[in-house]
Amino acid sequence: MNSVIIAVSLMVLLSLVRVNIVIALIVGAIVGGLSAGLDINETIKAFNNGLGNGATIALSYAMLGTFAVAISKSGITDLLSNMIIRKVGKGESTLQFIYIKYLMLTLILLAAISSQNIVPVHIAFIPILIPPLLHSMAKLEIDRRVVACVITFGLVATYMFLPVGFGGIFLNEILLKNLVDNGVSAISGQLPMAMAVPVFGMFLGLLVAIFFTYKKKRKYDISKILEIESESKEINYFHVAIALVSVITALGLQLYTNSIILGSLAGFIIFIVAGVIKADQTQDFFAKGLKMMGMIGFIMIAANGFASVINATGGVETLVKSVVDIIGDNKSLAVLLMLLVGLFITMGIGSSFSTIPIIATIYAPLCLQLDFSVMATITIIGTAAALGDAGSPASDSTLGPTSGLNVDGQHDHIWDSVVPTFLHYNIPLIIFGWIAAVYIF
Repeated sequence: MNSVIIAVSLMVLLSLVRVNIVIALIVGAIVGGLSAGLDINETIKAFNNGLGNGATIALSYAMLGTFAVAISKSGITDLLSNMIIRKVGKGESTLQFIYIKYLMLTLILLAAISSQNIVPVHIAFIPILIPPLLHSMAKLEIDRRVVACVITFGLVATYMFLPVGFGGIFLNEILLKNLVDNGVSAISGQLPMAMAVPVFGMFLGLLVAIFFTYKKKRKYDISKILEIESESKEINYFHVAIALVSVITALGLQLYTNSIILGSLAGFIIFIVAGVIKADQTQDFFAKGLKMMGMIGFIMIAANGFASVINATGGVETLVKSVVDIIGDNKSLAVLLMLLVGLFITMGIGSSFSTIPIIATIYAPLCLQLDFSVMATITIIGTAAALGDAGSPASDSTLGPTSGLNVDGQHDHIWDSVVPTFLHYNIPLIIFGWIAAVYIF
């Protein structure tokens, strides 16, 4: 069996039985390396070589968590939370409860979509926006799994379909470039149209999650939430004004320097200079920020080591080439296998952006050989790369939602973020990607 399949399957299996994801990644990497013929020293060396690639991400998330704690202290996000809590506390009618619930989910979805283009901060908004809303969600008995699905849809579907912000990077700078470099005469205007059908499949998955799968109420222990976020904070509007200045400064620096670390640090310093946070409190804020976002950092470090081992084994190229031998002239089977292989590769690497250069070099010539249209080729490669981003234990598209929803320890990363997003997005992506390539384009 291919080393990539062994490594990814073992990592996922261990995660599903609630083994810590960092341990699952390390064990999966070692077993994958050994199964590919690498000795233990070569495997560990490859793993260690990849760890450094995750260090910047880890420190970025630690600083982001610290900044998020500072913003939470300012009370800016509590304005919305307090309003919702007051409405819920008045004993509103069932219809009013439903209105508030879906309004909240809509606002969260819009924030997730905006994080990819209008304010391109990716998952940075989650630890700032979500924790103050947990009390309101608990009052409304909203299932947090549906919130995870809403956030992940906004993060993934947006870059797959809209060629702006992160979508511009995914569609034009990476996907289009690799298609053209490998002989596919695609143009930028075709990419959103080609990805529309798979994204529509994701949208149907979102509707199923909201109105069917997680429609029922789910109870959470409010006392645990109150340990993190008080029920109703007194709003200091000077602190709110400082928070706005801080957020704008942090966002501007992040966009200008492409550094979450510098942006978060600058924003945090503004809080100190303005007197919102005392200098001798910085240790406590950093500790709380590390608690909130530190686990994501360690997972991303381990995920980079895992991806390094996978690349060192040569199993990715072997896996993709083995598909060519199986396919023959069967175009329908070709699409299905290419999508499934993309799923395994992306779940292992943890990034759809990094998957395209790996699969495009073989998938593009294969699609030309099988006489697929340009639109079908775009759909196959774009969908194959995005598969696994929603539903991978090591993807920031699932780690991000968990970072905000699990601050009180009541949201399991695997069963409450990864499994729901996998079922509602990866399965529709395979089905609708296959339909689009075989029957539409």
